[in-house]
Amino acid sequence: MTEIDIKTERPRVDELLARYRPEIGKDFDGYRNHVHRTITYAMHFLQNDSSREQLVETAFVYHDIGLWTDRALAYLEPSETLALRDNEALGWGLDPDALRGAIHWHHKVTRYRGPHQEVVEACRKADWIDATMGQVRKGMSKANVASVESAFPNFGFHKTLMRLPTDHGQSLAAGGWKVLRNIVKR
Repeated sequence: MTEIDIKTERPRVDELLARYRPEIGKDFDGYRNHVHRTITYAMHFLQNDSSREQLVETAFVYHDIGLWTDRALAYLEPSETLALRDNEALGWGLDPDALRGAIHWHHKVTRYRGPHQEVVEACRKADWIDATMGQVRKGMSKANVASVESAFPNFGFHKTLMRLPTDHGQSLAAGGWKVLRNIVKR
């Protein structure tokens, strides 16, 4: 696999995330860098096809946002709803089915086959790489993962994911079960 192209400046991402900074609060830097890492991986899988960049950036800004905006551990549907609402209200013109698919299927365990397969699958693989901190690489080289992680430090993002169930009034075990039952897709 070729060397990964890392864009450290993504004005659209920063603009979209800024709207939700109050809700994300102290977790903002960690989530922001998670978003940047996943975009970087997905765009690499898509051969940096600029025609898909706005969709990928938007999907990843919103993909986990329901954790904060709705304080929901079953956050896929709230995240999708918010992305689709903003897409329509703000006139972005993104394909709503592709946007929904990229968010809805990003935790799918097995390969995604369906509408908008190439972009949804790139987003799915990208999130698995980052969620596992590079332990699952989906064909991405260790060197590329290390480069991306160096460019966008973790800032405690994975610890945040472990903390959020208790922040939302559930035990880690109950929260973990709710996450597995509601967001991991087969």
